[in-house]
Amino acid sequence: MIIIPARLASTRFPQKVLADIGGLPMVVRTAKRVEHLDKVVVAADDEKIIEVCKEHGIEAMLTSTTHKSGTDRINECAAILNLADDELIINVQADEPFIEPEVVESLLSKLKELQKNNEPFIMGSCFNTINAEAAQDPNLVKVVLDDANNAIYFSRACIPYNSGGGATYFGHIGIYGFSKKSLKEFCNLSDAPIEDVEKLEQLRAVFHQKKITMVKVASTGFGIDTKEDLARAIEIFL
Repeated sequence: MIIIPARLASTRFPQKVLADIGGLPMVVRTAKRVEHLDKVVVAADDEKIIEVCKEHGIEAMLTSTTHKSGTDRINECAAILNLADDELIINVQADEPFIEPEVVESLLSKLKELQKNNEPFIMGSCFNTINAEAAQDPNLVKVVLDDANNAIYFSRACIPYNSGGGATYFGHIGIYGFSKKSLKEFCNLSDAPIEDVEKLEQLRAVFHQKKITMVKVASTGFGIDTKEDLARAIEIFL
């Protein structure tokens, strides 16, 4: 199942999920990119989003306005839907209108593998290789991995620091996958100080020593974090 958390009152870019991209609201365009893969539900915090989604044939439901993160929002949605503990849930961000379906499929495949291996905690995400210039952008989150492609740390800073050893940089792609049971477990973890410092919710799992399995993908998509990103996205559809 795919759940798209959508918050109207975005701090950095208010109402961006309803911004028009080539004739469709951003959240709708994102949903339509992946709706052929699995059932899609938008978990919204405002009736405006619900109405827009329904106008375009996208299922949506109202969730609390007080959630700290998108993951907490999809956890409420999964509970309302009464999903089974072993249901695999993909969290696609509402501001990812260019997310490739192949990326979602790659993550889902890895989650199924973890489930088959009876992993006690199932959480996954994706990354790709980026250049040194892109690594300097604080809006593009970087991830450092261990030898099994599990996340060691995520940061908006340029990591690893290049002391002359020829660093390779990995960009985090804002898509997450969980089993329903692990999603609930994640959301019941206490907040981690470092997630508030970096403003990155996935650091809650790292802080509590929960494994985040990372899947390498080829992706040219980009999230809409700024008005400049929106302008770039609109240009693509001109």
